[in-house]
Amino acid sequence: MTDHIAVLDKGYVRLVDVMGSDLSVVNAARASFAKESHEFSEADERLIRFLAREGHMSPFRHAMATFEVKAPLMVARQWWRYCVGSDHTMEAWSEASRRYITMEPEFYVPERWRKAPAHRKQGSDGEITDDAVNAEATAILRRLIAAGTDAYEMLMAEGIAPEQARLCLPAYAMYTVWRWTASLQAICHFLNQRLADDAQWEIQQYAEAVYRLIEPRFPVSVRELVKGAQS
Repeated sequence: MTDHIAVLDKGYVRLVDVMGSDLSVVNAARASFAKESHEFSEADERLIRFLAREGHMSPFRHAMATFEVKAPLMVARQWWRYCVGSDHTMEAWSEASRRYITMEPEFYVPERWRKAPAHRKQGSDGEITDDAVNAEATAILRRLIAAGTDAYEMLMAEGIAPEQARLCLPAYAMYTVWRWTASLQAICHFLNQRLADDAQWEIQQYAEAVYRLIEPRFPVSVRELVKGAQS
């Protein structure tokens, strides 16, 4: 089983640690009856199916995983909302800080650009097919990145603190790195939201990577908790 998947042009998702298995879920559910399974059985699979179908989520919180993620800030801030706005307990987030370390700035530059939707305020509506428009959009972003990076380096050279010099960097395209620890319930909630067709394409790619990393470790639970789970 792989533990590292490349995403976008410079990003990745890495599975750092896993606590538990499908067996952990059923044993948590059976704790009320002072029972424990030592090998996963068909009866255990039926129990997980029952728990998911009836919305009994607390047993799924006894299984945990930690991921290291490198993604553009626009993806990171969408992801972060699952920690601060979710009622799915057992989540933690630790992010690299430019206050403490000086990292070489890296930026996401899409190969293709998407059209703004005609009848709604958010999302996108397919790729722009005009090569000239795509090339110009990429050139504009690259010029912005170059200007911001030059300004950042100039301020640093003048002795300006990194925590202020970073104001010059184009934020939403810039990559950041963090660790996300979450319960299996929280992970599957994230997958249901961000594998959906109306999710932003970039975060969909990260959700697919998370799915590919977590599904082999909890195949029955993920199948039952993630709507339309891939096989």
